[in-house]
Amino acid sequence: MKTPDSNTVARLGEEFGLHELALEDAITTHQRTKLEEYGEHLFIAVRTVQLWEERLEIGETHLFAGSNFVIAIRHGAGSGYSRVAERLQAAKNGIQPGAPYALYLVLDFIVDQFKPVMDGLHERFQSLESLLIGRSELGRANLERLYALKRELTLLRDASEPIQDITQDLIRLHPEFVVRELKAYYRDVHDHAVRVSIAIGHLRNSTSDAMQFHLASLSLKQNESVQKLAGWGALLALPTVVFSLYGMNFVHMPELKWPWAYPALLLATGAAVAVLYRRLKRRGWI
Repeated sequence: MKTPDSNTVARLGEEFGLHELALEDAITTHQRTKLEEYGEHLFIAVRTVQLWEERLEIGETHLFAGSNFVIAIRHGAGSGYSRVAERLQAAKNGIQPGAPYALYLVLDFIVDQFKPVMDGLHERFQSLESLLIGRSELGRANLERLYALKRELTLLRDASEPIQDITQDLIRLHPEFVVRELKAYYRDVHDHAVRVSIAIGHLRNSTSDAMQFHLASLSLKQNESVQKLAGWGALLALPTVVFSLYGMNFVHMPELKWPWAYPALLLATGAAVAVLYRRLKRRGWI
């Protein structure tokens, strides 16, 4: 059921003998992912994920699992569990469609939802990476997109990694659910969660590398601009220094009386500027 009210949860507690502390957790969102044992039943809180209009949305599913029941309470984002009910009714290979198999199906369904989310985030990273490699758009907007992607990957990691601990605890400590014929299935859920975490780690590293590349590219572009400004400043400084000397009104400046002094000075200054321009151009400063 999706986000039931406290009265509905209380009636469930009376019907199935659920612990009051677990009931309080079941109606409270922002629970950490955990598995807790309350006498004859388990309480499991896991986070669910989905992409909605290219935005990652995090939800929660709280599970009560007993010897003959599994109750799923869904908060926020996440797909419904009608598919789980269909698979439970179509159990094969001699598997009994009881609570152990139902709990496996719910956990397997939750872990399977990580793959399309990872595919969507990976496609978004590839599109950003192509922009960075082509250097068609370098700016603050792309850096913000990369940071947003890394933040979503962190949320995805925080949702997926604890499921590994839950499945391990179920396999090691709760044989009443991980019966002999279901051990391979629960191990498969654990393996899927591990692969998701590894993929998230790789994509987070790639995103961090892309951010560093982006910052380095921006810094290089700024340095090139500074170099060009410095180069043009040097070209302007040379004639400025020369001509400013003749504005100081010194008495003894013998070249002022030479008839070719003015054109010679212009020619010498122009030649010096041309030589400096060629050297700066060769070094890529202008």
